[in-house]
Amino acid sequence: MDFINTIQHGDALDILPQIPDASVDIIFADPPYYLQLQKPLWRPDQSQVDAVTDDWDKFQSYDDYDEFTRKWLTQAQRVMKDRSSIWVSGTYHNIFRVGAIMQDLGFWMLNTISWFKPNATPNFNGTRLKNDVEFIIWAKKSAESNYNINYHLLKRFNDGKQLGSVWHITTCKGAERLVDENGEKLHSTQKPVDLLRRILLASGNPEEVVLDPFSGTGTTAAVAKELHMRYIGIEQDERYVRASRKRLLEVDPMPTDDSLFLQFAKRKPPRVAFKKLVTAGYLQAGDVLYFDEPEHSATIQPNGKLRMNGSVGTIHSFGRTLKDTQSCNGWKHWFYEDAQSGERQLIDVLRQQYRREELGL
Repeated sequence: MDFINTIQHGDALDILPQIPDASVDIIFADPPYYLQLQKPLWRPDQSQVDAVTDDWDKFQSYDDYDEFTRKWLTQAQRVMKDRSSIWVSGTYHNIFRVGAIMQDLGFWMLNTISWFKPNATPNFNGTRLKNDVEFIIWAKKSAESNYNINYHLLKRFNDGKQLGSVWHITTCKGAERLVDENGEKLHSTQKPVDLLRRILLASGNPEEVVLDPFSGTGTTAAVAKELHMRYIGIEQDERYVRASRKRLLEVDPMPTDDSLFLQFAKRKPPRVAFKKLVTAGYLQAGDVLYFDEPEHSATIQPNGKLRMNGSVGTIHSFGRTLKDTQSCNGWKHWFYEDAQSGERQLIDVLRQQYRREELGL
């Protein structure tokens, strides 16, 4: 049976054993988190939080969840080539159990990515810290196996410098979010395209095979097709399968040749001066920006400069002063206050928004 470039409808534990040994180059897995919600979550205005309550996230016990995890990881390891790598996403509810089982099975850890979500839902009751981080384990098949990393390519995600393991990427929202016939979000944990694009560009190459055993709404497959890679998706919910297949029909591969990944490596995103955010209305003169550490605030001037303690400077020059360093990327340290949510967001979020909306990138 040819699985390449298909979304298979069925249980991962049934379909994974049918995939040939050593036939997959990259695996991205977003398995059930086993959130163990005991009761509904409510906002202060008495509206209910749309949390993960789906049947696919329910298990009888930790032992039951661990057995499920061990089974699918064993099959995933079998289908990996000796130079493959695997990325497994999770929250604090499950990622430590998953990581321990991976180590027991002989996977070799490469990194743990902390995915910081600037637009994460707050803790409305103020009983815990805001849960704005998910974790992604990046591992290879074994201690002896090899793996691929497009090191220089990844620098484009960090202004030409070495990419770290804390990734600032907003959660799936807007037109990217798939909805049902009632306009409600179709999948409770749909992953953003930007996250999957970074993962596949980090460790893949054109024409390689990407496997997603919990395919959901098909984000992994859609990004793989965009990047001229081949994909295998497995999903047991028929609604998600239909939505994925429809989504894939609308995805066009990027116009390129076999040097796609090299082109990404060479091409830096266009520079955006902070002043452009002001002139385009993304921020206003008089708005206040907040520096992360040490804590300071500054007021935006009409010319795109900042005024702080009687002095005028740029987001970068004030950053160097506050950090007492020779260089500082101000985009990664200054925050603005979102008018709708009242939460502080990194100004780099607006820069990425400007590139998408104004430059079509």
